[in-house]
Amino acid sequence: MERRAINPWSWQDSFGFVQANEITGAQRVLYCSGQTSVDENGTPVHEGDMASQTVQALDNLEAVLKDAGMDLSNIVRLRIYTTDIDATMASYGVVAPRFAPIKAAQTLIGVSRLFVPQLMIEIEATAVA
Repeated sequence: MERRAINPWSWQDSFGFVQANEITGAQRVLYCSGQTSVDENGTPVHEGDMASQTVQALDNLEAVLKDAGMDLSNIVRLRIYTTDIDATMASYGVVAPRFAPIKAAQTLIGVSRLFVPQLMIEIEATAVA
C-alpha cells in the first residue's frame, strides 16, 4: 500500500492531520464503527472527563484495529463526533501524542448528544492495508 498526503497548505500540520490521503495498492479496507468510552461490557466509563473518554475511545479503536491486524498508522480517515467541541480542543494536548501516527484526513463534528447521554466523544475510522 502506498499513501500520499495531499496538503495544498501547511496550517493543518500543527493539528496533526492531512487534507486528504491518496491510497494506491491497498489490499484491505476496514470501516470501523464509532468507538466510544465504554469498557469491555459496553458500560460507559470516565463520565464528564473529555480527555479520559478520548483516550478510552482510542484504546477501543486500537483494539478493533489490532483484531484486524492493523494499528493506528493504517487509519486514513477519521470522523470525530463530540458533544463539546471546546472541551475536545482543550483536551487535545493530552491526546495529541496518540493521534500523531495517524496522519488521517479528519473531521470534527459537534453533536447534541451520542447514543448514551454520558458519552461525550465517538471516533469513527477507515483504515487500509
